[in-house]
Order: sequence, then C-alpha cells, then structure tokens
Amino acid sequence: MANSRVCLLRHSFNSILHPSSNSITSMSSRSVLPTRRLITSSSNEPLVASMSAEEAVITSNKSTRWKPMCLYYTQDKCTMMQDSSHLQRFNHSFSLEHSLNVDEYKNKHSEHLDFFLVLDLEGKVEILEFPVLMIDARTMNVVAFFHRFVRPSEMSEERINQYIEGKYGKLGVDRVWHDTALPFDEVITQFEEWMSKHSLRSKELDGPLNRAAFVTCGNWDIKTKIPQQCKVSKMKLPSYFMEWINLKDIYLNFYNRRASGMRTMMNELKIPLLGSHHLGIDDTKNIARVLQRMLMDGAVLKITARRNRLVPDKVEFMFENRIK
Repeated sequence: MANSRVCLLRHSFNSILHPSSNSITSMSSRSVLPTRRLITSSSNEPLVASMSAEEAVITSNKSTRWKPMCLYYTQDKCTMMQDSSHLQRFNHSFSLEHSLNVDEYKNKHSEHLDFFLVLDLEGKVEILEFPVLMIDARTMNVVAFFHRFVRPSEMSEERINQYIEGKYGKLGVDRVWHDTALPFDEVITQFEEWMSKHSLRSKELDGPLNRAAFVTCGNWDIKTKIPQQCKVSKMKLPSYFMEWINLKDIYLNFYNRRASGMRTMMNELKIPLLGSHHLGIDDTKNIARVLQRMLMDGAVLKITARRNRLVPDKVEFMFENRIK
C-alpha cells in the first residue's frame, strides 16, 4: 500500500537529548523551525521527511553519522524493515550514543524511583497523541519509548480531517497520523502491554506503577485530560494515573522562580528548543532535556500530586509552593 510506504521522519533521540556543543552554539542565534524535503526510495516513491534546523546542522557535519527517525517505526508500523536501503537511510533505534557523565550527575534521586516516564499529551478536544519517554533515574539514559497517535471517538470523519489538518498539517505529520492512529482504549491496552514488558506495573490488581513515576509539564495531562478522555471512551481511569510529578512545581521550588511552561524553563536554562513545539513526540523529548538539566543541577524529583483512590476527582497537591 502506497500510504504505508510513506515514511515521515523526525530527528533521533540522541541528537535531541544530548546535542553536541557545536550544534547548540550554531543554533543559539536563530529559532528552530521544521523544514521539509522529499527523499526518493529505490522504488521511486517519495518518502516525506520533516527535518528541523538542528538536524540540518548535524547532517551537514560529515563526522556525525546521523539518521532521521522513522515515525512509522515508533508506531510499530514500519513496513520496510526488510529494505536494506531504507534501514541504512533511516534510524530505527532509540539507543543513546552519548551517555550522561555519572561523575557530573549530582542528583540524589528518590530511592523508590528507578524510572521517570515523561508524558506530554496533545489534543484539546480529544487526545490526539500519546508519547511516553522512559528514562533511567540513575543514568538518565533513555531505555524505551512508547508513542501512538490517537483517533477521536466522538467526531465525524469530516471533523477529524479538519482537526488533524489544523493541528498536524502544518507540521507535515497529518499523513502518518491518518495511517497509524488508534482509538484511545486500544492505545491504553498497548501501553499497558508495554509497561508490563518493562516491569513498570505492580503485580497487584489495580496497583500503582512499580518504582516509576510520570513526569509532566503541568497538571493538565494526568489531572484533567486523561480522566476526560476515559469518560469519552467509556472506560475506567487506570490506577497507574493516580500520582505524578509536575516539573513546574519542582522547578519553582528548586530554582525559586516560576515557569509558565516548557518554553519558559528552556529559555531560562539556556536550552535551545529542538523540533516542533506542540508535536507531542518532540515536546516530550524537550521536557526530558529540561528534566536532565535539573537533575544535573541537583534537583530531587518527588511526587507533586496524588489522587484520592476512593474519590479520583479529588487531588491532593503535595507542595505548598506550587504553580496553580
């Protein structure tokens, strides 16, 4: 099928979480905006690619063996895994080339947390994108990634097409969204299988996460949007969404200054924005870079919000000094 052979590509996790100093220097004087290019495969079918300015810098550096990430692969739907030319051209691995210097890692993270699950949802009416980056709390290495586009359940096809064109069309992601998006309940089923594979869920029924915690940039994702989507999708709120770490509250209490969002934190910490803002997969990686910087500065991540298990709509905020 022609649609399934169209590969929309993004930058690799390594270039995002651990950009070289040369790349950062080159980018600091200009904004990072996505550009598009057409690549021709061996079958002469165009492969639509999206490449940020940072990627262009890396690609132009002949000493850097960089390959763009295949977005169909992140959805487990790449149909060209047997095509050697495709594999040589596009990245299908999430492994990091540059590990964190443990000697410079000052953070004494909470002993009960082994992993941070960075989550940044997209979609105001219904959830459209569900990306989670799994990070080792001790080394800050990315050990796994879950990424799915989500198909709304209470919209007509015409409304969905308009919604996706407005949201993702300008980013060049509308085609891969239509090819791969699944209903929310199916995404959650696959997410739970992924968590079980990585031993992130406790063995008890309806138990919490196992030595892991979600990290979000604000309370909206888990406090508000996931419960709303569960109601729309007529499903029970999963027990592992009972607590989370709001990076804004950690930032406020550690640096003693307020940050309204990811962009503010990145600007204040002199971290360049990479990729496309409001593309969930890119925002998740940028939030992970902020998280990494905070941990290296010595911040300790603790749970900032917890639901009442008997009354899930009731949320207790653990920090008196917090972003409201």
